[in-house]
Amino acid sequence: MAQIIDGKAVSRAVRARVAQKTLALKEQGVTPGLAVILVGEDPASQVYVRNKEKACDEVGFYSEKYTLPADTTQAQLNALVDELNAKKEINGILCQLPLPPHLSDKEVIARIDPAKDVDAFHPENVGAIMIGDYRFLPCTPAGVMELIRSTGTDLTGKRAVVLGRSNIVGKPMAMLLLHENATVTIAHSKTQNLAELTRQPEPCRYSRSGREMQPPPAVAGRGSADPVGTHIPAPGCHFPAGAAVQHPLAPAAPASGKRPFAMLLGSPQCS
Repeated sequence: MAQIIDGKAVSRAVRARVAQKTLALKEQGVTPGLAVILVGEDPASQVYVRNKEKACDEVGFYSEKYTLPADTTQAQLNALVDELNAKKEINGILCQLPLPPHLSDKEVIARIDPAKDVDAFHPENVGAIMIGDYRFLPCTPAGVMELIRSTGTDLTGKRAVVLGRSNIVGKPMAMLLLHENATVTIAHSKTQNLAELTRQPEPCRYSRSGREMQPPPAVAGRGSADPVGTHIPAPGCHFPAGAAVQHPLAPAAPASGKRPFAMLLGSPQCS
């Protein structure tokens, strides 16, 4: 019988923990500060940024939002990043992706001070995740690990399949599982015999970057399923398919959007 993880409850617990730590920092004269940059008028990005502002208010962070027009130049965006890198009130910088086509995601990510890169996208932070000596984690993989920890599951020796190889979710997710001593397989849109792979592992999580792949029906077989991504209908872990999972960790779809925000909130406190 499927065990449904209450992602909203886990998110509330994380936010409460962060709020307590924020209060302790404020008593020492320190207020964590997060700056969010939004370029253009992408509707999904606008919603995401609003939610981040709300989350910051809930836990007592100082936050700044910079909304730039879609025709902002690379030089203008770089100058803003430089300004925030030098700003003492700001502990974390987040540039909302995707950027308009004429702007370089790679250039902006590399320009953010690694010590303020709360998304953990800077090459220095990516390398730190690889060797297991990190200060920041991408919030979505970190949220998945928080859900797993909430169940008391020991991943040591477990077989895990990560469906998706994006730099933002799939690759760091695989590294975090590996650091917990799981035996990890990364599958993607070119993987053969995908259904067979997903029948084998105990924990199985999948993501799809830019409509890269659909979760296979076999996810509803043996193991656990954790869907990540705003474009996934989650047939592999939601009802009725999820009911067939043996010993699963199957969060309901509404939880997927809650846990990344909660995990993001912990990052500026680490700076």
